[in-house]
Amino acid sequence: MSSIITRKDGDVDDQKMSKKRAAASDSGGGGAIDAPKKSRFDVLQKNGGAGQKEDAPVSASLSSTQIKLMMAHAQREIEERKRALSNLRDKDPLLASVPSIGMPVALATQALAKKPTPEDSEKARKIAELQAQIRAKLTGNLVNLIQPTAVAAAAAAAAQAQERPKPLILDEEGRTVDKSGRTINIPTVTPTLKANIRAKKREVFQRQSGLGDRGEPATSAQDEAIKYFDDRIALKPTVRNKRTLRFHEPGKFQQLAERMRMKSQLERLQNEISQIARKTGISSATKLALIAPKQDMPDDVPAMEWWDSVILTQDLETMDEASGKISIRQTSISNLIEHPTQMKPPNEPMKPVYLPVFLTKKERKKLRRQNRREAWKEEQEKIRLGLVAPPEPKLRISNLMRVLGSEAVQDPTKMEQHVREQMAKRQKAHEDANNARKLTSEQKSEKKQRKLREDTSCGVHVSVYRIRDLQDNQSKKFKVETNAKQLQMTGSVVLFRDCCVVVVEGGPKQQKKYRRLMLTRIKWEEDLAKGNDGQDVPNSCVLVWEGTSQRRHFGEIKFKIFPMEKMAREFFQKHQVEHYWDLAYSGAVLEASTDQQ
Repeated sequence: MSSIITRKDGDVDDQKMSKKRAAASDSGGGGAIDAPKKSRFDVLQKNGGAGQKEDAPVSASLSSTQIKLMMAHAQREIEERKRALSNLRDKDPLLASVPSIGMPVALATQALAKKPTPEDSEKARKIAELQAQIRAKLTGNLVNLIQPTAVAAAAAAAAQAQERPKPLILDEEGRTVDKSGRTINIPTVTPTLKANIRAKKREVFQRQSGLGDRGEPATSAQDEAIKYFDDRIALKPTVRNKRTLRFHEPGKFQQLAERMRMKSQLERLQNEISQIARKTGISSATKLALIAPKQDMPDDVPAMEWWDSVILTQDLETMDEASGKISIRQTSISNLIEHPTQMKPPNEPMKPVYLPVFLTKKERKKLRRQNRREAWKEEQEKIRLGLVAPPEPKLRISNLMRVLGSEAVQDPTKMEQHVREQMAKRQKAHEDANNARKLTSEQKSEKKQRKLREDTSCGVHVSVYRIRDLQDNQSKKFKVETNAKQLQMTGSVVLFRDCCVVVVEGGPKQQKKYRRLMLTRIKWEEDLAKGNDGQDVPNSCVLVWEGTSQRRHFGEIKFKIFPMEKMAREFFQKHQVEHYWDLAYSGAVLEASTDQQ
C-alpha cells in the first residue's frame, strides 16, 4: 500500500472490536461492512471447503480482500481519532505541541521545532511516555503489515529537540561558560581528512617559521617566540613538493659542449702565457700595479722657498758652528705677525657676477604701460610745438561715417577707397617694422651658438665615461660624436678591447646635457658585447669621473683606435691626462675579475 497507516491511540476495546469484525469477515458475514468485488481467489477458497480453513492457522488464512477490508476500517478509526485529538488539542495546551497522527515525518519535525522553549524537558518526557504507550498498543498483526509510522519520526524529532545545541555564553575573558557561570572545557577536534591534516601541518609550520596565516611577516609576539630559532639547522618542509617534468631547451647540451671546448682551449692558452710570463719576468698580477698613477715630482722645485729666504742667512745647507743647526737671522724674528697679501683665487671671474632680476607679469605690464605713456606725452608735446605734423585720423570701415561725416555722404565710394588705402599703408608699415627686427640666418646661428657657448676661463668641467664596446656600433658612435660637436665640447674617444673611454670637456650646462645623453637617452643594454669568457653580455656605460681642470687638454672630438693598452696610455700621457686612462682601465680590469668570479 502506498499510504502509511498509523494509530495515535489504540484502546483495548478497539482491538477487540477489530478482531470481532475480522472473525465475522472470515466466516462470510460481512455485516454492515460493504464487501468489495470478489476475485477468482474467493471462488477457489469456497470450493476448497472448510477442511482447509480448519487445517491452516489463523494468521495464514487471511486473504487479500480481508486485509483490504481491515485496512479500510483501520483508516476510518484513525480519522475518528484524529478529529477527537484535534478537539482535545484545542482545550489542552500540553497536547498542542504533540504532532498529529498520520502527519509526515518532516511536518512532525517542523511542528516540534516551531515553538522551542528552554524549559521543555518536562513536556518532552510526557511526549515520550505518550509515544511509548502508543507503540505498546499498536503491537499485533497490524504492525507486521504496515510500514513504520510517523510516531517514530515524532519521537526522533523530540529527541533532536532535546539534543539541539545550547546557546553559546562567553564571559569577560572570552571563556565558554554555562548558565550558572562555570567554565566549560570544549574538547578539541582532531582532523581525520588528509586535506585538514595538511592544513594543520601548514599552520604549525607557519607558526614555527615566524609567518602569519597568509605568509605575512611575524608580529612582535612572533618575533619574541622565534628569538632562539637557529637558522643554521635545515628544516624539512611539512608538505613534500611534487616533482614536475623539466624539459631541456633544444641545443642546450651542444652549447655546453662548445663552452667546455672553449674553456679547455682558454685554459691551455692561459697556461702557455703564464709559462712565458714566468720566463720573461712578467705576470698578470702586475697589471694593476702598472696602471697605477705615478707620483711624479715637478721639475721646478726650488732649493729654498721664499718664506725661508727671509730668515736664513744664506741657504739651507749653511750650518751654525756653535749649535750645528741651520744658520738663522735672529734679527729678522720679532713678536710681530706678518699677514700676507690676499690673492684672488684663479677660478673666480675678474668682474663680479650679479644675479639677474626677473619681473613678474604684473610688473612687466606696468612698466610697459609707463613707457608707452611717456612716449605718447613726448609726441603730443612735439605736435603742440609744431615740430611734427599731426597724424591723420585712423580710419576704418567701421568708423568711416562717424569720422568723415558729410564727405562720406557726398562721395561714399571715394571715401571707402581712401580708407582702404590708409589701412593697407598701416599694414605695410607694420610688416616692414617686423622684418626690420627679424634676425637673419647668420644672426640666428650666432644666437644659438652664443647660448651653447659657455665661459670656461675660470675652469673647464671634464667627464670621463667607460663603455664596454663601441667599435662596431655606428649609430651609437654617431650620437656620441655629433652631440659633442653640437654642444661645442672638446675631447676624445679611445677605442680599446673591452674598454672604450670617452673624455669630454666643456661648461656645466654642456656637461649636464651630455651626461643625460650618455646615461639615459642612449640604450646601451640593447646591444650585446663579448665578455672575457666569450659569452654575450649586455653593453654598458659608466661615468668614471667628473671634475674641473684649469684648461682644455683636447681639441675637437675624434675617434682613436689602439690595439695595445700601452699605446692608449701613451696617447693620454701625451695630453698630460694619463690618469684618465688609469681610472677607466683599472675599473674595467676589476669589473672583469668580478665577472669571472
